[in-house]
Amino acid sequence: MGKRFVSISLRHFRTNWFTIQRPGLRSVPFVLANPDRGRLLITQANRLAMNLGVYPGTALADARAMIPSLQAFRDKPAFFSKLLDQLAEYCIRFTPIVATHPPDGLILDGSGCTHLWEGEKRYLDEIKKRFERLGYEVNLAIADTIGAAWAIARFGNFSISEPAQQINELLPLPPQALRLEIDVVERLNRLGLRTIDHFIRIPRAALRRRFGQPFIQRLDQAIGKEEETIEPIHPIEPYQERLPCLEPIVTATGIEIALQQLLETLSHRMQQEGKGLRIAIFKCYRVDGIVESIEIGTNRPSHNIKHLFKLFEDKISTIEPALGIELFILEAKNIEPVVTTASRLWENSKGLNDDEICELLDRITGKFGSTSIRRYLPDEHYWPERSVKLAGSIDQQPTTPWKIDRPRPLQLLSHPDAIQVTAPIPDYPPMLFRYRGKLHKVIKADGPERIEQEWWLGTGEHRDYYVLEDEEGSRFWIFRSGHYGAEIPQQWFLHGYFA
Repeated sequence: MGKRFVSISLRHFRTNWFTIQRPGLRSVPFVLANPDRGRLLITQANRLAMNLGVYPGTALADARAMIPSLQAFRDKPAFFSKLLDQLAEYCIRFTPIVATHPPDGLILDGSGCTHLWEGEKRYLDEIKKRFERLGYEVNLAIADTIGAAWAIARFGNFSISEPAQQINELLPLPPQALRLEIDVVERLNRLGLRTIDHFIRIPRAALRRRFGQPFIQRLDQAIGKEEETIEPIHPIEPYQERLPCLEPIVTATGIEIALQQLLETLSHRMQQEGKGLRIAIFKCYRVDGIVESIEIGTNRPSHNIKHLFKLFEDKISTIEPALGIELFILEAKNIEPVVTTASRLWENSKGLNDDEICELLDRITGKFGSTSIRRYLPDEHYWPERSVKLAGSIDQQPTTPWKIDRPRPLQLLSHPDAIQVTAPIPDYPPMLFRYRGKLHKVIKADGPERIEQEWWLGTGEHRDYYVLEDEEGSRFWIFRSGHYGAEIPQQWFLHGYFA
């Protein structure tokens, strides 16, 4: 199947937007203008103004001399550039590959999509109907090349170029249909070459000498001798599945059925390739142009349909179908190889390698958030708060063993809390200490354990740590900062709790 491209011409889309915002402007001639060298130049005129002889490039003062009632508004190029991007995103419901063609056009790669609308005519009719419903005037055409589709949408009197017929259909069109520079078009007209048919048979060498290589490139792109690529508004994910709907879906059951079908297709493909997803996004394109989406993540690559569906199912209630959803897209944003169960048979203990445990963690994370579960690994630092690091994944292996030769608290505070110690004895643990207003009497104590910080990471006093147990049986990990000295105020801190 050959390539088929759709070009959408939104010639009046900026003035159309003003009309959408202010319906009263439908029957009024108005223009958009911006300052240029001390005067206001018209950048776009609505259809009524153009019918009265006002065109882009005209000075606003001259236009008002012709039409005293002419209304003018300030043009907003940056805003309309973003608006064009939004319209391109709206077109993703018709094809996964959509690009903008500034200042007033869109390009769709309709290859393999038109059969979903029972042919190219209905495909184009549906696109045009959608834009007109939004309030925009459009001309559009479909052809084998981007250049031919662009030319026919703006200068042709038909919308469907038959496959492999673009050369013959371009012949009666003017030179500007090839997207040429204005000065090149003017030179062609002065030479009497007023249609593509007048110069298409002239030897290429002569055309190149007279009009330059860009002229030849545009001609070859239009007729299909040189391939032209487009940059999609959203890059196509390698692992993406789409499900268009003949009728808009408005129920949770319908959404679940669509999700199940997409998961089955995507998971079957990943299973054949020995891969699984880590992050997936389920997008629902509504009839009103709004996109609803939910996202899931897994601790280990998975293509388990039942498990993945369960992760999405908990979030389906957040999708608001409104007037209906017409397109579902499932994207696997992060794909990794799957470690098969057979490769784990030689391990003595499954632990975190148990798929059921990983799936349980996935469900907890999906319900309570990505920060609800964290895994830590030992890090090569002496300072206790630096001796652990957050694991990047559940499969990440430690690069250094856990320090187990000395007691360490079950709960380590991220920042030590200051405590007040009464009647301290030099180089001995305190007998009493007060923490957050509560006085603790020490029954048992062990220590000290001196810990220095790395000199290349910071400077400061060393720490002498003690393990204390109070009269209630609670056990604490405290330390004194620096050496004991009568002339130096003692600084004591609580750094953790034992079980």
